[in-house]
Amino acid sequence: MLDYLIVGSGLAGISFAEFALKNNKTILVLDNKSQNSSRVAGGLYNPVILKRFSEVWNAQDQLVLMNDFYNQIEDKLKEKFNFKMPVLRKFFSIEEQNNWFAASDKKNLAPFLSTKLISKKYDSIDSPYDYGEVLHTGYVDTALLLDTYKAYLIENNLLLEESFHSSYIEFLDSGIQYKNIQPRHIIFAEGFGMHNNPFFNYLPLDGTKGELFIIKAPGLNLDVIVNTSVFILPLGDDLFKVGATYNWQDKSAEPTEEGKTELLERIKEIITCDFEIVKHFAGIRPTVSDRRPLLGTHEVYKSIHILNGLGTRGVMLGPAMAKALYDHIENNIPLDREADIKRFHKRYLKSLISDRL
Repeated sequence: MLDYLIVGSGLAGISFAEFALKNNKTILVLDNKSQNSSRVAGGLYNPVILKRFSEVWNAQDQLVLMNDFYNQIEDKLKEKFNFKMPVLRKFFSIEEQNNWFAASDKKNLAPFLSTKLISKKYDSIDSPYDYGEVLHTGYVDTALLLDTYKAYLIENNLLLEESFHSSYIEFLDSGIQYKNIQPRHIIFAEGFGMHNNPFFNYLPLDGTKGELFIIKAPGLNLDVIVNTSVFILPLGDDLFKVGATYNWQDKSAEPTEEGKTELLERIKEIITCDFEIVKHFAGIRPTVSDRRPLLGTHEVYKSIHILNGLGTRGVMLGPAMAKALYDHIENNIPLDREADIKRFHKRYLKSLISDRL
């Protein structure tokens, strides 16, 4: 008998795997490499929605748990993934400055927004109205994290690189049978692949395509992350990750000329130096219309669970949501109503009616 069969090895899947292993549970992870959003993600963590100067949902709690989580994984795997780095919001007007200071007076935002303007001039970026600094920010090298964790899973015989087929599930009096595996629980952490999951495909996972660049720009000298209409993240050796686009119609994970043109236009609005595109990549973010994750247990099959909908903030949300789901399963701790899939109970009932017609 296996404690957990985890379907998916992105940020959601490995976060749950780590909490289970830390609690001495037996696991097996299945992954077919069909979903790449965690791997190509920007990896930034930032407790403030800078477009509206508002707090990210449950940001304080997520940051505390996130830092502990990544620190422990770094110690375990002997690799560095979590890089603290300031995020500077470039201001385009005096009005934006005023909006920043008004936001920094709010109780929930005061811990995250510095009240001191940053007037430092960075090569090849024109900034007549200076910058505001967001505190407690940085980025996680998600590709390195996933590759290293996958190697750890393989080394310990905890990963099967194959597709999951729901038709092989049998619900027995003694539990679940999947092929030759008998798990107590199945955790679906499939990202946008959830649409092919008959147990949870009634949930409103939209999927938002994002495209990013790695550029080489010797004339751009940054030691911070700059956030404007795009983010510019220094990687070293004159390389920068830049993104991202948001496309709600295209559900393919392939880079497009449309996305390339959009990113090029945005970059040229911000930096004045020459640059070359080193890499152009894309992925489908697992986003939900109400901007909340999808956590919970199936309405009928109580041994089947979902961990999805981390959207654009998977680095922050992944550890917190994985812990919440684990505690819910093992310790019967209620899920946050805003994240619990029970909020879509009516959609589930409609799906049952549709299936019967």
